[in-house]
Amino acid sequence: MGKFPIADHVLSSMKICRKCKARNKVNALKCRRCGSSYMRPKRKEKRVKK
Repeated sequence: MGKFPIADHVLSSMKICRKCKARNKVNALKCRRCGSSYMRPKRKEKRVKK
């Protein structure tokens, strides 16, 4: 998490389209870019490379 907790909350509370990797609002049912409904919530923690 960064310095600004409000900005972190807004950036982490979104959905990512699994087809085109676009960022969407939390309550979106379809992707704004490609129209797909195959979406996942954005990860809260950063992934560590092995």
